[in-house]
Amino acid sequence: MKLTRRAESEYRLQDYAAPERIDGVGLHELRRFHDDGGALTELLRLGDGVAPGLDGFRPAQINYACLQPGAIKAFHLHRRQTDVWFVPPEDRVLAVLVDMRDGSPTEGRRLRLVLGDGESALLRIPPGVAHGCKNLGAFPARLLYFTDLHFSPERGACDEGRLPWDLAGQEIWDVSIG
Repeated sequence: MKLTRRAESEYRLQDYAAPERIDGVGLHELRRFHDDGGALTELLRLGDGVAPGLDGFRPAQINYACLQPGAIKAFHLHRRQTDVWFVPPEDRVLAVLVDMRDGSPTEGRRLRLVLGDGESALLRIPPGVAHGCKNLGAFPARLLYFTDLHFSPERGACDEGRLPWDLAGQEIWDVSIG
């Protein structure tokens, strides 16, 4: 089919390939069980404090956060702590990660993932990977996250360092239009 000159010059194929991964970041899909009364998702099954599928991760603390519609919570990273995030399938949250580890095989790589949105998965974020999120929904979104260290607000013990919200560029938070 022949297209107009303008359409031909602007025509692009959308890339449906899986995004490039960041070393150490993992997306662990979960099973969701449905019946006529609702649904159940098993988040973690612990055996001796170990979570199968999250090799080496030993949960020490479980946190709950609520994000208002359109809110961006970014960026921060941990030098020692691993995070594991869960967004309920009824919510829709954009997670943005940037590998800030000097010498990492994926140093500087950015990764955008939509969590929730009808799916059940755990997102593993290793130390040194900056992370943040944006609520893409019209209602408050929930985030449950597991950490392998206890949080401390004390200056000498705190493992949560802040970085600018636009570390990866302001456009990283925009919804892709295509």
